[in-house]
Amino acid sequence: MKHADLIKEYEKDLPLAVLDEISALIPTSATKPQVKKIVEETILLYKQARVHAGECVGLVSAESIGEPGTQMTLNTFHFAGVAEMNVTTGLPRIIEIFDARKTIKTPMMEVFLKAPNNKDIEKVRQFALQIKATILDELVAEYAINIFDQTLILRLHKELMADYGLTEKDLLKSLKTRTKGYNVSSGDGEISFTHKGKAEEIKELYILKEKIRAVKMKGIKKITQVLPVKRGDEYIVLTSGTNLSDVLELPEVDPTRTFSNDLYEVRAVLGIEAARQAVMNEVFKVIESQGLNIDVRHIMLVADIMCVSGEVKGITRYGIVSEKASVLARASFETPIKHLVNASLEGEVDKLTSVVENVMMNQAVPLGTGLPGLVTKMK
Repeated sequence: MKHADLIKEYEKDLPLAVLDEISALIPTSATKPQVKKIVEETILLYKQARVHAGECVGLVSAESIGEPGTQMTLNTFHFAGVAEMNVTTGLPRIIEIFDARKTIKTPMMEVFLKAPNNKDIEKVRQFALQIKATILDELVAEYAINIFDQTLILRLHKELMADYGLTEKDLLKSLKTRTKGYNVSSGDGEISFTHKGKAEEIKELYILKEKIRAVKMKGIKKITQVLPVKRGDEYIVLTSGTNLSDVLELPEVDPTRTFSNDLYEVRAVLGIEAARQAVMNEVFKVIESQGLNIDVRHIMLVADIMCVSGEVKGITRYGIVSEKASVLARASFETPIKHLVNASLEGEVDKLTSVVENVMMNQAVPLGTGLPGLVTKMK
């Protein structure tokens, strides 16, 4: 880049990420004095934006997030036209994120497609049907049991099978591998099961009927509902249920924009940096949907604390609170007797280096003016 050498002179004053961004944004037609002026103004703004030593950032962030949190709704948003496809929003979703719950109420994905597939609604619908986990029960119009022949008969939805691109042969192949001990045959829109060898009790056929209902015929595991929607000038697919690793392997999918709202899955597939960004994105999505406004730095601080260990940890007694070095700080959060008794048995020493324990001991806290030690000049 034309101005790269000039910008490099300021490496001691600004983070590399900021310098790279400036370098990318400055037009090549800019003169040397103009570039210097831009960088120097950026340095000034950067210094003004920095937090002062001793600032209680945790308390400010807690206040910033907690106060708007009282105005959040407690509802679950429902997608019109799709059975059982809901999205947890408002306070329940914020609690899910900050607690880093492994099982969330409404796991979902936003699947972005590569051009030109993302412009054609029919192609998007076909793709959505391809990834939806289709079970046998959805394709069967009627179950019938012939008591005299001891046969279980499945009458199929031919139109629905055509929509999913499935044939009787596909179903037969899948069912044969899962129903050993039975002769499976098909014809004229029906699939029949008869027991090999000696006749079984009729209840065996009823057990078989219940067993094969949930057999997956097509699609990606865990994706139970799909909904193509228009987003700007393209179509995307919203899914109920999430399976990021399998979806990203599909050639039609744009892996740079597709995401899941399951923090642990994002951590497992894309790494801890992606999980940190997912925490921020999910919180902002809730905040914006509620018409609230919170400073980005407060959300970033919480996301950093949750992900600093390399794993996603919730703000709970089992998450980041359990890792606090101070016994009194751990005791102040939850289950105080347990923490104090265990610390006594192990002979733990609390060095009173943080805020909570100093408040409990009625001492000056290491914040603001309490942070520096004062040295008096003796005459």
